[in-house]
Amino acid sequence: MTSFTPSELRFTRTERVTMGNPAAEVLVEQADAMGASRVFLLASKTLRQETDEIAKIENALGDRHAATFSGIASHAPRTDVLAATNAARDARADLIVSIGGGSVTDAAKIVALLLKHDVRSIEDFEPLRTYVTEEGAVVNPITAGPDVPVICVPTTLSGGEFNALSGATDEATQHKQGYEHRDMAPVMVVLDPRITVHTPEWLWLSTGVRSVDHAVETLSSDKSNDFANGLAESALGLLVEGLPRMKADSADMEGRLKCQIGAWQSMISIIGGVPMGASHAIGHILGGTCDVPHGYCSCVMSPYVLQWNAEHDDSRQARTLAVLGHTHDTAAEALDAFIRGLGMPRTLAEVGVDESRFQQISEYTLLDIWGRTNPRPIRTADDVMQILRLAA
Repeated sequence: MTSFTPSELRFTRTERVTMGNPAAEVLVEQADAMGASRVFLLASKTLRQETDEIAKIENALGDRHAATFSGIASHAPRTDVLAATNAARDARADLIVSIGGGSVTDAAKIVALLLKHDVRSIEDFEPLRTYVTEEGAVVNPITAGPDVPVICVPTTLSGGEFNALSGATDEATQHKQGYEHRDMAPVMVVLDPRITVHTPEWLWLSTGVRSVDHAVETLSSDKSNDFANGLAESALGLLVEGLPRMKADSADMEGRLKCQIGAWQSMISIIGGVPMGASHAIGHILGGTCDVPHGYCSCVMSPYVLQWNAEHDDSRQARTLAVLGHTHDTAAEALDAFIRGLGMPRTLAEVGVDESRFQQISEYTLLDIWGRTNPRPIRTADDVMQILRLAA
């Protein structure tokens, strides 16, 4: 009799995803359905200042629009998240809508949490953050989730809009910290490819590789299962098709939507509990500590983590290689070629990280929630250093 490993997937409060509908129309419809009368917009500063997209949403909401905040910097510094929380509290928000990339999305979900716990200072963040013990156990102290619902309108492909986990950066330590509760996930996600045309190409493509990384690390995980792997394969296929299409023609709306759906599929297994590996763990530190853009972290790290893992066991990389196309001998080589074909950076030096930062990155990686869940076990900072040296 063949054996199998029991597993499960857990889901969040997200109950609706629209694909291709205009954002302003959908938001008005959903606000009406929810009876929301104080809609607080947390928006990308660029979208608000350089386009009319935010104004269109504000005008469509009419009297339901309570306020707009657009002061979230990259990697969601805690001071910015606190300022947004104070603005939402002052606006008496009964619905929060994020319109922007990963940092704006993360901030919106954390704002809802901070409102619930009446957080009014940076120090008040501490009791809420997820942490890792010296033994590698992940501790999540949050028992009560948000009351104010969130809707996300993403403009990049990082996929955080589907996740209950969000990150904010402690500026004092330059450490990105996690906050997670099932009810932090948005009640609705609006995938509107039209609003993404303002997203710079480098940001769209690099965050697309971030979603590729979600799929690759799902397929590589020894905690995954057939359901999760099937979604990851589909996600990888959509992204491998859609990203080059968008690079060739930025007006290709079907290609953009394929990317958005691929990003969604790449997140379902993570939401359900399949842990990511070293690429994500190191990437969190490169972002929060070294200020490397989210997408670039995956562009650099994902193929090197595949390479390092393959030295131990490459048996779970065959499906990744098959989707990427058998144009190279290994999954790491095929992924490297795909990322280079998009014109993305492939070394730590290219994103401004030199060996003087490696020790700090290695130590912080062990504190990440996915620092100990790589399929090739990471037990010490030296293990992380080996990967960083490959990527140097």
